[in-house]
Amino acid sequence: MPDLLPITNVLSIPLDEVTVRASRSSGPGGQHANVTASRIEASFDVAASDTLSDAQKARITARCGPVVRAVAQDARSQTRNRTLALERLAARLERALEVPRARRATKPTRASRTRRLEAKRRASERKRGRRRPPGED
Repeated sequence: MPDLLPITNVLSIPLDEVTVRASRSSGPGGQHANVTASRIEASFDVAASDTLSDAQKARITARCGPVVRAVAQDARSQTRNRTLALERLAARLERALEVPRARRATKPTRASRTRRLEAKRRASERKRGRRRPPGED
C-alpha cells in the first residue's frame, strides 16, 4: 500500500498522485539557502486523481481550480518544508471539500424586533435634535 496523505477522517490520497518539486528558497538560511533547493512546491492534479469521486473533483475544481498547489520555504530543511507543503496541501483540499450546512430560515424574535425599532427611534431622535429650529434662517 502506498504512502497516503490524510485529507479528512475518511479520505486519504496516495502520495504518488502528488507532485513534489524542489527549488531554491528565498527564505531563511543565509548562504546555505543560495546553494540548496529547500523550497518545496506540492501540487495535486484534481482531474487525474483516481481516489476522488466525480462530486469531490467538481467541488475542489470549483473552489481551487484544476490543480491545487501549496508552497513551503519557511524552514532551512528541505524535509521540513516538504512536510509543511504537504500539510498545507491537505488543509487546502479539506477546506475545498467542506459542504456548508444548509441555513434554516428563522423569524426574528420579539425582543430583537423591539431592539431594532428602539434603535431606529433613538437615531431619529438624535437626528431631529441636530435640525435647525424652525424660523431660524
